[in-house]
This record gives sequence, structure tokens and C-alpha cells, in this order.
Amino acid sequence: MSIISVSGLSKYFKVFKHHRGGLGAIRNLFSRQHSIVRAVDDISFEIEPGELVGYIGPNGAGKSTTIKMLTGLLVPTSGELLVNDLIPWKERQTYVARVGAVFGQRTTLWWDLPVIESLNLLQHIYKIPKENFEANLEEFHETLELGPFLDTPVRALSLGQRMRADLCAALLHNPDLLFLDEPTIGLDVVAKERIRQFIQKINHERNTTVILTTHDLSDVEKLCQRVMIIDQGKLLFDGELSRLKDKFGGQRELVVDFSEEYRTYEIAGATITAQTDLQVTYAFERGMITASELIGRLSAKYRIRDLEVREPEIEETVRRIYEERLLE
Repeated sequence: MSIISVSGLSKYFKVFKHHRGGLGAIRNLFSRQHSIVRAVDDISFEIEPGELVGYIGPNGAGKSTTIKMLTGLLVPTSGELLVNDLIPWKERQTYVARVGAVFGQRTTLWWDLPVIESLNLLQHIYKIPKENFEANLEEFHETLELGPFLDTPVRALSLGQRMRADLCAALLHNPDLLFLDEPTIGLDVVAKERIRQFIQKINHERNTTVILTTHDLSDVEKLCQRVMIIDQGKLLFDGELSRLKDKFGGQRELVVDFSEEYRTYEIAGATITAQTDLQVTYAFERGMITASELIGRLSAKYRIRDLEVREPEIEETVRRIYEERLLE
């Protein structure tokens, strides 16, 4: 049974026309001309328990509006939406007790309180049994390395420390569903990797369903098996990340280390893009020839010491989709 069920979901906003200047100010009093912005336009999808889904798109695509409807902050214009068999904006008190949320630019903790006092307050707000609270706090204390700053006011935390504290706060009450909006924004490489490992851990060990929205596509590539792409309010793609790469990834690369020097390294079905001593990089079109076919041709013609197949970066794949409108 799906944890999230969305059917024909839409959210439209009225944008009123503003007239400038002195006369414009008078016109604004009497003229209520407006246009309709389709922030989310008739999207449908299902998410199963335990999935870790990347929800991506450019600025203004409709990501935030979708998440706000899923979390109950916005009421849809039309369509149906159920999360945990609840309608988020109608049954908020029951609903929020079963979900968690972390927003990279905002904190759910109290700004002037030490982290541990914020966590203690959340125990009472969510009515978490003492034994559950203490068990979760002990686990997160270890995996998120909270010890050095548990007694530090939130305002004094670094961005990486605050993100770890927010993750702890979002999961204290054992939610079934976790919304993550830009969880690694502004973090250094080490902090990003720590956050990613923790997200994978709670997804695998607790079967927590995770919806990740981010502009850092390396987060999606490292964490998500399924990706949904939205643009101009429309859901353009919904499927496995591997299928997205296979269908729209464009050129792949084959890096070959040869055992000896040859007069030419040309091979049918691929183009040489780089060459250094005995190492040659080939580019070949996905769908025109498989990696195994290309390797077979090379092996029949040359002595090979080592080789590596490289997939295109997801950033490049998504950029091509947006720029070339491949999904239309």
C-alpha cells in the first residue's frame, strides 16, 4: 500500500497586475486584473513505504509548492492527495505526528536554547515515550556526533552542526515519512558525506520513506534509486535513476590502458576524445553500441591492460533534458 498517493494534483495562484506611477496607483485601487500561474499542473504519482525519492527541477518548477501541499501547508486547487491515508491540510494534528521535515535554510529548533533543551521540548510536543526518546537520542548522539554541541545554543552552531541537530529533531518521534529540502546546502565535502550516510542509514534500517528535494544532484546520485523531474508545474519524468541515464544520458566514455604502443588507436563505433601515453579515452553513443561490444572490438584488435566505463554525470543528463526539452 502506498504511503503517498497523488492524483491530478494542481495548485494555481492568482497574480494581480500592478500598474506603476501616480495614475497607476489609482488604477490599482479599482482594477483587479490578474493572470493565473499554474505552479503545479495535474501531476500524479505513488510512493511506496521505504522508498528514497529525489524530487528535482529548476527554480520555479513547482517543487516547493508540491512539498507544501504534501506537508499540509498549502491546500490544492484540485486533485486528490493522501499521505498515510490522511489528508494533510485537513487532519494536521494527526498527520504531523507521523512525518518529519528538514529544510536547509530554516531550523525547527529554538534559536536561543541549547540543542538538548530544544530536543527535550520536542519530546513533550510529540508526546514521545521516555524510553523511545532516550533510545533515539542515544542512537543519534552516536551516529550524528552530537556530543560536542548538545549544550550549545542553536544560534552558535555551524551550518553542518545545525543540520545534524535538525535531522535528530526531525526523527525523534519515529516518523514514517521524512521530507528533506536541500539538506546539504552550503556544507563542505566531509559534512555532506556524513549527512548522506545518516540518511541512507535511517532509510535502510528504519524503512523511513524519504523525499529529497535538492539542487545538488550529487545528493540524488548518491542516495536515490528513483527520481522525479518537474518543470513548469508538469511531472516530466518518474522512474529509476538508471533508466533516466540510459534514456537521456547521451555519450558514455570508455577509458582504456593499452599494454603497448600502437600506430593508431581508432576503433569503429567510438571517437577518441583524449590520449595520454598508453591511455586513450573513447566516447560512444548510448543506443548505438554497447560497452561490451566496444570492448570486444578493442580486445580483438589490441592488447589491453585495464579499462573503465564512465557514465555521464547526472548534472549533465538533467541539463540536457531542460535545455533540449527531451521529455516533451
